[in-house]
Amino acid sequence: MSTNTLNIAGKSYNSRLLVGTGKYKDFTETRAAIDASGAEIVTVAIRRTNIGQNSGEPSLLDYLPPEEFTYLPNTAGCYSADDAVRTLRLARELLDGHKLVKLEVLGDPNTLYPNVIETIKAAEILVKDGFDVMVYTSDDPIICKQLEEIGCCAVMPLASLIGSGMGILNPWNLQIIIENAQVPVLVDAGVGTASDAAIAMELGCAGILMNTAIAGANNPILMASAMKKAVEAGREAFLAGRMAKKLYSATPSSPTTGLIA
Repeated sequence: MSTNTLNIAGKSYNSRLLVGTGKYKDFTETRAAIDASGAEIVTVAIRRTNIGQNSGEPSLLDYLPPEEFTYLPNTAGCYSADDAVRTLRLARELLDGHKLVKLEVLGDPNTLYPNVIETIKAAEILVKDGFDVMVYTSDDPIICKQLEEIGCCAVMPLASLIGSGMGILNPWNLQIIIENAQVPVLVDAGVGTASDAAIAMELGCAGILMNTAIAGANNPILMASAMKKAVEAGREAFLAGRMAKKLYSATPSSPTTGLIA
């Protein structure tokens, strides 16, 4: 598979930006933002978004057809492994056997910090049940490795709290996770603006998942476009390899020989 593509559960994607579908003013704005972002994978909170479970109401499926986008049903709002597993089994039924899902089990309604114990429990059940699990978790390298060993197809540590826009608070943990992972590592939660996205990609993340950073911007469509460019620039910088940092040791950018006297 090409190193220029994001490979998840045996499928390749040109975009390394995954975008949520919530918090927009309507489905029309949702579609415009997704188009501007270039995202091919879109997350859907099954408990909050209609994808057919509420007949007679507008459905996201009409605005983002599954033929055009890869859906990533998620368990936002779930606080136990049982709730998360039940929610994703419902999503599989609604989406005709769809297997790729995002698991998140929250531990605290105020911070939305993940409950890693319940997350691990749910991951074990879902993997055994045939799901391709992308999992939101803390930025703990040990937990991330455990989730990979369980069989999750991608691990998604937070950069900072969901919806906080605080950016990457612990780049060192992210680097440890990336260096030890054999599956894609994507930053999930906390990105606030384009520079945050670029930094995450420069660290070596395989991709970024975001929602509020785009939907909560004054101009979501323009921010979606900015995020697309930031992810691409950060990835190129990572592949290029940055120059070494030299503390108190400047190096002239122009040659010092052959100067005109």
